[in-house]
Amino acid sequence: MFEIVWLVVCCLIHLSNGDCVPSETIASGHLAKDANSICAGGVVFEENFDQSDLEKWEHEITLSGGGNWEFQYYTNNRSNSYVENGNLHIRPTFVSDDYGENFLNSGTLDLNGAMPVDQCTDSSYYGCVRAGTGINYLNLNKSAKIKTCSSFSFRYGKIVTRAKMPSGDWLWPAIWMLPRFNSYGRWPASGEIDIVESRGNKNLFNPQSVNIGTQEAASTLHWGPFNQVNQWAKTHYSKSNSAGYDTDFHEYEVQWSSTNFTFYIDGELIGTTNPPAEGFWELGGFQDSTFDNPWKGTTQMAPFDQKFYLIINLAVGGTNSFFGDENENPGGKPWKNTSPTAYRDFWKGKDQWLPTWNMDNDDTHLIVDYIKVFAI
Repeated sequence: MFEIVWLVVCCLIHLSNGDCVPSETIASGHLAKDANSICAGGVVFEENFDQSDLEKWEHEITLSGGGNWEFQYYTNNRSNSYVENGNLHIRPTFVSDDYGENFLNSGTLDLNGAMPVDQCTDSSYYGCVRAGTGINYLNLNKSAKIKTCSSFSFRYGKIVTRAKMPSGDWLWPAIWMLPRFNSYGRWPASGEIDIVESRGNKNLFNPQSVNIGTQEAASTLHWGPFNQVNQWAKTHYSKSNSAGYDTDFHEYEVQWSSTNFTFYIDGELIGTTNPPAEGFWELGGFQDSTFDNPWKGTTQMAPFDQKFYLIINLAVGGTNSFFGDENENPGGKPWKNTSPTAYRDFWKGKDQWLPTWNMDNDDTHLIVDYIKVFAI
């Protein structure tokens, strides 16, 4: 009799636990699914873009250009971000369409709104107020950048997104992640995870004659004790597609665990990052340097051992190395990354790039079908 009762109790315990396999994924935020009882393989975040959910996605409102002196500014406006037929659209527009072309070098952009939800979100790099003066042009385009910083963040998991990249010279789409808290200091010491980035140029070639425009999509980790020694090139993976990533939807996946990263495009493995015993410090070759180790005494995966949140944005140009001066593009590149008047140069050179922006349809849009996070 005792054996029968014990068997029944064991069965009930098994049924109550279901088939839950413990997971190393942790998640937080009011939109995290099953945050207190996460099972491996379970969905902890899901966005199918059936509607605009401003409780889930917070808009950046800033002129700052992400530290890259990008040419757009980010705003919360349905002209630049909206949901249609189950897809998120982020599209670029022109400041001159709102205020006239003379405004670009004589007007003032002030992003400090009257309501709390309309306030500028990033004041760095003159991100809240800028004035155009002569050769110093204002931000030339408007676009959108949305993030789950306040609603959802997680550590370790499988991220899957399906998206169609935009076409148009110097467009820079990205689906990526940043740390919820900069546990190891300022970027890139606390890391960055790029799920996918691309370039909108149809015919942009690097010095090795590889098309690095719409025919290339890439995933990258950014990390290093400070900006000048960012070791992203050691953890950068790309895949070419002769049809272009702008002509159809493709699936991008990152598997992030307590021991490594694996990156996929359309189910094909494009790269793996396996940090050695001493972690990313050793992977970067910093052990022989005089730099201070921001990850000392932590885990093998530091700085990627903390919670990150999701970001989706569409940028335009910039003066960092993403659009390098050494690359070849039909009609050239209208600005140099070292130019103090890059904004003006880009606008004055619009006869080169504007014809490549098809504004009559959604060619210039970053279109996202879904983004999901699974526990591992």
